[in-house]
Amino acid sequence: MVRHTSMKFILLLLLLSVFFMTDVMVGSVHIPLDAVRSAFFDQKSDPVNYEIIVNYRLPKALTAVLVGASLSVAGVLMQTLFRNPLAGPDVLGVNAGAGLGVAIFTMLASSTSFSALNAAGSPGVVVAGICGAMLVLSLVILASLKITDIVSLLIVGIMFGSIAGACINILQNISDPDAVKLFIVWTFGSLNSVTWNFFRIFFPVTMAGLLLPFLIQRQMDILLLGDNYAKGLGVNILQMRLMIILCTALSAGTSTAFVGPVAFIGVTVPHIARGIFNTSLHRIVIPASMFCGAILLLVCDVISQLPGTGLSIPLNAVCALFGGPMIIWILLKERKSSVYF
Repeated sequence: MVRHTSMKFILLLLLLSVFFMTDVMVGSVHIPLDAVRSAFFDQKSDPVNYEIIVNYRLPKALTAVLVGASLSVAGVLMQTLFRNPLAGPDVLGVNAGAGLGVAIFTMLASSTSFSALNAAGSPGVVVAGICGAMLVLSLVILASLKITDIVSLLIVGIMFGSIAGACINILQNISDPDAVKLFIVWTFGSLNSVTWNFFRIFFPVTMAGLLLPFLIQRQMDILLLGDNYAKGLGVNILQMRLMIILCTALSAGTSTAFVGPVAFIGVTVPHIARGIFNTSLHRIVIPASMFCGAILLLVCDVISQLPGTGLSIPLNAVCALFGGPMIIWILLKERKSSVYF
């Protein structure tokens, strides 16, 4: 069993390496593998190839790995917290809060002298997204201190998301069309906005969201058995709930603020990981979800660039083509298994 698990992780690592290099190689400008190798190891490489690969495609591929892993882990956390196979990182309204922050900023910037700061991927948009996510997170944490029923907390999170969505619709209706267009482009999702300068913030925050769940993996295994059983084994339910919400906000909120709302990854990837390893143990599901999420988002990014055509399609559209059928399969699945709750 241990050997088979190790072999599966090795295979996932190989797939991750292959699709990572594919994402670095593929783009509107064709660059062969030798030129990619030369850009990394040869100081006399073509400066144009070096600029494209090292300063554009490499951070984009690394962003895909981190965002895919972060959203997938956030999905695992939410499905464990609510014991619902269709729960995702957006159920607490954190992603909607990030969208509201970006909407407020882009609409405000369109009517003031700092409109140059509201370009997609600019520091202002990122900060606005983080502030919006943290605002909703704070409200959810306050609600979790008062609400003991997990289903009620889920409803509260959904309501926060609905309120944020309503505010966004109002802003879109009263704002300048150019600002609305900018916000809509942000909602398409893009990995191009995280440059090396942003990595100083993006990398440590997302890594914190990825590593903290490992500290509570055993408690989350117990949490799957029910709150009463977990209390009987000494698990602090409130503390666990707050920890899971915080980790989700770090993972999903930061990713959404930097790259926009990337749909379906957080809901579908945990099921793929559980299916591959045939277990619900978090010490396996969490790293497996990281690998699967990173691989899936790399694949989606490659497909979104429509290699050989010179065109591209929104990243969210490609993710929906993968995630939509998976969710339908989960809903239609008749066989009940402990692996899937």
